[in-house]
Amino acid sequence: MQIEKMKENVHVFNDSHVQLKTMGNIYEVRCMSCHSTKIPILKLYKDYFLELTTGEIREFQHADRRTDNLASVAQSLKHLREYINTNVTDSHKALFITLTYAENMQSAETLYNDFRKFNMRLSYYLRKNRLPPYEYIVTIEPQARGSLHAHLILIFQVKAPFIPHEKLATLWGHGFVKIKALKNVDNIGAYLSAYLGDMELDEVLATSNTKCKGFKIVESIDEHGNRQSKAVIKGARLKLYPKGFRLFRKSRGIKPPIVKGCTYAEAMQEMGNAVLTYEKTVKIAGDDGTIYNIINYRHYNKKYSQNKSDTQEKTPIFPCQ
Repeated sequence: MQIEKMKENVHVFNDSHVQLKTMGNIYEVRCMSCHSTKIPILKLYKDYFLELTTGEIREFQHADRRTDNLASVAQSLKHLREYINTNVTDSHKALFITLTYAENMQSAETLYNDFRKFNMRLSYYLRKNRLPPYEYIVTIEPQARGSLHAHLILIFQVKAPFIPHEKLATLWGHGFVKIKALKNVDNIGAYLSAYLGDMELDEVLATSNTKCKGFKIVESIDEHGNRQSKAVIKGARLKLYPKGFRLFRKSRGIKPPIVKGCTYAEAMQEMGNAVLTYEKTVKIAGDDGTIYNIINYRHYNKKYSQNKSDTQEKTPIFPCQ
């Protein structure tokens, strides 16, 4: 099986059946165009599958380490982005906090246990001072030198209250605490999940003797809300996540995205004037070149407004029906 990103995107008709995923201000429209009804494999047991094209029974190649299966980590990051975008629609109602250790702490179990106690102390502090409650999403980020720290998003129903930096540091009690501004961030999920997948070039160079290839310059926002440029290696941090690593946890009130099937015209009507911000088309084919599916993904952001005609019809390659 081969999954290939196509150079050109497909045409989607108004009556095409699509999947619409609503994530706060972000929408994802997915359209599939099946070119073959033949299923290339059939799973038999946990460790074996039948290859229908040849009739051979083969063994799945299970990864010994999760770092050997980067797709699994990338999928967890995708789910994280979706939860963040669904629940954080106004940056003024959220706080982004980084919790670090003074020492080189490398136990995820210890970090989550320390976070649980911190969460209890912070909740008590807010209740005591008659400040609003919150929901949370907390993630762990591994460093190249082996240490771990946590990124925490506090989500309020009203404008986020002011919590003194010194108070947060005291409530945490294990090291440094950093609060980062989220203003001027249009896709908060993508912005925050980049912390967990990408590595700054300086960090890689400081912990590796190998030459670094494939870095790119990206814009970020510092703690004062100012834009700055930095060199990163995309996806480099994914290799640091061990097998079975639980990337993030969330409170009970965190809502999942809303997913439904509809026509493309119905999706466009529901999204209103949301702007097309990202599009890609992938082709799934067998080793013999047989095309099994072509999938078009489109992301829209309703925080923008535009003339819809700017993003309409493209020259069709394989019509998505």
